[in-house]
Amino acid sequence: MTLHVAVLMGGMSAEREVSLSSGRACADALRGEGYVVTEIDAGADLGARLAEIRPDVVFNALHGRFGEDGCVQGVMNLMRLPYTHSGVLASAIAMDKPVAKRLFAAAGLPVADGRVMMIDELGHDHPMPVPYVVKPAQEGSSVGVRIVRDDSETPLGNRSWTHGPMVLVERYIPGHELTIGVMDGRPLGITEIRPQQSFYDYEAKYTDGRAVHLVPAPVPDAVAARAMEIAVAAHHALGCRGVSRSDLRWDDSLPGTDGLILLEVNTQPGMTPLSLVPEQAMAAGISFGELVRWMVEHAACDA
Repeated sequence: MTLHVAVLMGGMSAEREVSLSSGRACADALRGEGYVVTEIDAGADLGARLAEIRPDVVFNALHGRFGEDGCVQGVMNLMRLPYTHSGVLASAIAMDKPVAKRLFAAAGLPVADGRVMMIDELGHDHPMPVPYVVKPAQEGSSVGVRIVRDDSETPLGNRSWTHGPMVLVERYIPGHELTIGVMDGRPLGITEIRPQQSFYDYEAKYTDGRAVHLVPAPVPDAVAARAMEIAVAAHHALGCRGVSRSDLRWDDSLPGTDGLILLEVNTQPGMTPLSLVPEQAMAAGISFGELVRWMVEHAACDA
């Protein structure tokens, strides 16, 4: 029997355009794998749309709030529709950076020193010695992230804040940007990201030519092994399923693997032509079509 797959994309988050790109790429690949595919730009009528077409499987290509934070996962659980990626709890925890960080620390994983603050507490005084990072408590893809490098700067600079009432302020970790995809509880590979600018921001992530991806990362074997071990442990600590991606920093001025710090886990990594997990899969001998087919074959509902 040919399966009917609904691909959710777009949505209502700050990452809408990236999700549309992910969704279209996945839909095209799934058609190439022989599935019947319906593309859905997910909005407030999502439940009605899914009830109308009643697919066999839902491929969740949404990013950010509503699509990656457990909300859509709850809708599909209620409808008993199997879906790709993580379930409600893992999705919700991963999107809530302060909660995820506490869970990682409890699991013995290395995290950056930091504190949670209300946005109205951030005035002109520095909450910790520079350099430090200010990030929304519940956003993805570096949306809203700011690095404060100098005492002359203010925590939020000159911009208005539109990313919720809470922020996470963390010590800035110098060095290398590393990321590891995890598929079926095993590491796919390790990538070093070298942005043209000093910070791998939203624009660098999704604009061609703004960053170089080195696969596999040119790091010592012990560092690569430990980074992949951390990524797998983080995947399991959150209770993720399917594919996830962990982002780390590596301060190579510290001995051995002491400079590795876990930043966050993405429960629905990007699936655009520039995305990291498809690159790692390709380096491991897994084509894009095989990757999305595997995700569909391992779709599930929460019990």
